[in-house]
Amino acid sequence: MKTVLITGSEGFVGRNLRVTLQQRADIRILSFDIQNDPATLNDLLDQADFVFHLAGVNRPRNVDEFVSGNTGMTKRICDHLASNGRKTPLLISSSIQAALDNPYGTSKKAAEDAVFAYGRSAGAPVYVFRLPNVFGKWCRPNYNSAVATFCHSLANDLPIQVNDPNVVMKLVYVDDVVASFIAALEGAVVQLEGFCLSEPVHTLKLGDIAALIRSFRESREQRIIPDMADPFTNKLYATYLSYLPTDCFSYPLKMNVDERGSFTEFIKTADRGQVSVNISRPGVTKGNHWHHTKNEKFLVVSGQGVIRFRKVGSAAIIEYPVNGAKLEVVDIPTGYTHNISNTGNSDMVTVMWCNEAYDPDHPDTFFETV
Repeated sequence: MKTVLITGSEGFVGRNLRVTLQQRADIRILSFDIQNDPATLNDLLDQADFVFHLAGVNRPRNVDEFVSGNTGMTKRICDHLASNGRKTPLLISSSIQAALDNPYGTSKKAAEDAVFAYGRSAGAPVYVFRLPNVFGKWCRPNYNSAVATFCHSLANDLPIQVNDPNVVMKLVYVDDVVASFIAALEGAVVQLEGFCLSEPVHTLKLGDIAALIRSFRESREQRIIPDMADPFTNKLYATYLSYLPTDCFSYPLKMNVDERGSFTEFIKTADRGQVSVNISRPGVTKGNHWHHTKNEKFLVVSGQGVIRFRKVGSAAIIEYPVNGAKLEVVDIPTGYTHNISNTGNSDMVTVMWCNEAYDPDHPDTFFETV
């Protein structure tokens, strides 16, 4: 079993790393954060087979805290590791700001230099990650992440302010960062010019990010699922959901109800069609129409019934019995008029997928009894 120490274990990246490593039986985790007694740090360093140094300061009360919190603590860790002679591998989360001439960047650059110096003098593996903006679950809003602030505000129906929508941002997703850290732990990290890489890096304008998050909030009323084929959209949507208030996880759907039962649209996509839920009362038949191009899939999940087909222009009727006790998908081919009948004594519930969202101007639906 390998023992790892995570400094900053309660921070945004540290917490994500910690809970991921906790799933592994071959890893023992030691944690150190701001609430811990600084005197315990040396003992933790002596126990560690690998150190993830993620603690740091980026929003100090005064500028001197940049030096003590970033450079000073890193040098203390490096000095102690060098003194115990164990050649303990050390990973540090730095920032692309380290290439800039500002108090924060200067303190991170000095911390990097200390880590590289430790690696050279002790002969220990070191891993320096210059991270751009990191986004994902558990990032503190209204702190130093525009993504976290936008997600939190819009999820809570609060206004957001985009000062310059054309600002270009480089972002990495926290799960990708964690994966790259674990790759370093396992000796498989990707490096370029001495720095370790966390990939992919997503490059977008701030205004486009804000607009995308706004669309997530609106998607509930529109019942639209975002484009999950786009990696950034997929990650940003997962991030947005993590900021929902705990009393707002659910939302109502519009049910179209009559004496026959109900029909309710569940979700729609731009290019993968829509899913609906159809409830039929006992003895009710729905459908009796056909399509040129539109196609569907029916899945009865409760109750029992029969789906009937007749090819347009033919007299032969085809029947498919359906039952919620045996989940089976029935394709609805084009050119066949079709209906579905509830032959049981209770409501029949059918999940229906259609390859396209309903367009009242081009319904492609022609009524004809089976």
